[in-house]
Amino acid sequence: MISTVIDKSLGLEFPIFQGGMAWVADASLAAGVSNAGGLGLIAAMNSNGEQLRAEIKKCKELTDKPFGVNIMLMSPFVEEAVQVVIEEGIKVITTGAGNPGKYMQRWLDAGIKVIPVVPSVALARKMEKLGAFAVIAEGGESGGHVGDLTTMALVPQVVDAVNIPVIAAGGIADGRQIAAAFMLGAVGVQVGTRFLVATECTIAQEYKDKIIKAKDIDTVVTGKRLGHPVRAIRNSFTREYTKAEYNSSEVSDEELEKMGVGRLRLAVREGDVSHGTVLAGQVAAMVKKEQPAREIITEMFAQAEEVLNGATKWVK
Repeated sequence: MISTVIDKSLGLEFPIFQGGMAWVADASLAAGVSNAGGLGLIAAMNSNGEQLRAEIKKCKELTDKPFGVNIMLMSPFVEEAVQVVIEEGIKVITTGAGNPGKYMQRWLDAGIKVIPVVPSVALARKMEKLGAFAVIAEGGESGGHVGDLTTMALVPQVVDAVNIPVIAAGGIADGRQIAAAFMLGAVGVQVGTRFLVATECTIAQEYKDKIIKAKDIDTVVTGKRLGHPVRAIRNSFTREYTKAEYNSSEVSDEELEKMGVGRLRLAVREGDVSHGTVLAGQVAAMVKKEQPAREIITEMFAQAEEVLNGATKWVK
């Protein structure tokens, strides 16, 4: 049984977080992962305070296990979300899309363990100085917004740079990759793409099917021109967007920005996987079937233990 400071400190069975994916990570998925022994996360995304509060209350009805909230710092309702997690007694939050510095002390005073997602050593060091409990070092293999460094390169550099726990994310879909994360110095993992096909995940079936049918080279990164690169599965929309992105003489940045508005919801909630954005990591091709969250987690960690226990036999 793999156990680290992460599961021990947070009251988990396994040192695994579910990614705080916008329009995906609702109370149902968060509770499902928490009930399975990991840390489920509700995505605050652009929800206002009362919408987030309702989702938190629903999750409390579905599980008595620890769960957290992912705060998107670029949200127009971030101030409301910051206060709601305090009022609702949330014990763990992850943050993304920015620097949570201005909110850290309020959360720390409320006894919340803050675990920011970081794409670089510099930001990891800054988060440690601000009092972060841990950091999630996320490589560019992940789905959604991505950085430049890969997980293989980023994780060990962050591990060497800070004295707080490091959780690896980006390109993790089975036990071999969990084992690799531990070998790189991480003490836990965050998984997104594989949980898209959890039975507790309420996204459109068309989105799940798109993940299951994905091939190894089916993801593409768009949005580099705007400074907000995003990884998704290739479809009619990504082809249309890519064509516009590299035609700066005819398509303005404002027009390009508008092209992406509402596309994620279109795919996730309405099932339009041709004209919507199907966010997924490079490991989508490794996801073969829909499974309960418990089965996903136990399968991954059983394989990780087997790999770690047998690792030395390959070294002479």
